Amino acid sequence: MKKLPLKKRSLALIAVLVPLLALFVYVALRSGPLAPVSVVLATVEDKSLSPALFGIGNIEARYTYRIGPTVAGRVKRLDVHVGDRVKAGQVLGEMDPVDLNEHIRAQDATLKRASAQLNEAQVRRDYAQTQALRYEHLLQARSTSEEVVATKQHDLLVAKAGLTAAQEELYSLRAEREALAAQRSNLSLIAPVDSLVVSRDAEPGTTVVPGQTVVELIDPDTLWINVRFDQIRAQGLAPGLSAQIALRSQKGKQKAGRVLRVEPLADAVTEETLAKVVFDQMPDPLPPVGELVEITVTLPTLGATPIAPNAAIHKIDGRLGVWQVTHDDLHFIPVSLGIADLEGRVQIQEGLKAGDRIVVYSENVLNAHSRIHVVDHIQGVRQ
Repeated sequence: MKKLPLKKRSLALIAVLVPLLALFVYVALRSGPLAPVSVVLATVEDKSLSPALFGIGNIEARYTYRIGPTVAGRVKRLDVHVGDRVKAGQVLGEMDPVDLNEHIRAQDATLKRASAQLNEAQVRRDYAQTQALRYEHLLQARSTSEEVVATKQHDLLVAKAGLTAAQEELYSLRAEREALAAQRSNLSLIAPVDSLVVSRDAEPGTTVVPGQTVVELIDPDTLWINVRFDQIRAQGLAPGLSAQIALRSQKGKQKAGRVLRVEPLADAVTEETLAKVVFDQMPDPLPPVGELVEITVTLPTLGATPIAPNAAIHKIDGRLGVWQVTHDDLHFIPVSLGIADLEGRVQIQEGLKAGDRIVVYSENVLNAHSRIHVVDHIQGVRQ
């Protein structure tokens, strides 16, 4: 077989390699690492913004009453159960008096004895006073001696001291009797206001110490929500702003409310601002205390300013900015942000103006040398 000349073999090889190289370059530029990055653009517009804050909170009772004894003892009975509504002054239960009634009866007997001793001391004082006066008259008539008169005066002083001691003893016993009576009355567990029973923390027969809670009550008409907001976005939060309250137990339904107050102390650990939100009208049925709640607070509408999608904001080398497209060239433009709304839009205070085109979504990570291809939608990206 006759071999092809060297020149013809080179030309044949070139004829094969050139199309392959062209195909490789085409593939690299279209779908490889050198291919343009698909991007979705948006135009910066001057618009007014209606910002809103989103927070998470829990239902809490504004007024809670923990009812329990003032002295140690056993729970004798409880007349209410969790979920019961009670009236102010209603007896909720009673502590076992143990031997308190016997102490009161013994104190009553001691009081009677002390009263009799007081009467006796008064009689002695009156008699000593009469005798002292009588002997003073006899001394004036020279019918007795000064020594006898001095003795009668001394007897009078002793009688008066005995009367004073008897009076103080009676006062002391009466105070002790009143303390026992107060202690006896405190054995009754009484509701201070109209309220709702939310827990029974001790059952009959349980021994409790002073101050320990037996029954916990709340005022159901004063439920509020303790809400946490991100400090970065909490600018403009103030009392009186309207709020939408979404209860987890009533999914899909929102209740109207308002911000009652912004707490002066924030959470330094989670970097959150705390606020209290109240219902305009208490929901029926009442939500359970501790239920998780989603709060949306509407802030005052702002004037027209440059607005950009939140998705366009990136942080590169510690700076916030956007990728701006100018004549198909990319430039990273640092920006200063303002208030954002819940629709994914944010104020641009510095860095952009109305009419600027910016990248909102990109297929891959961008850099200043990236080639871009503008599309309406990127597959797999939710817009």
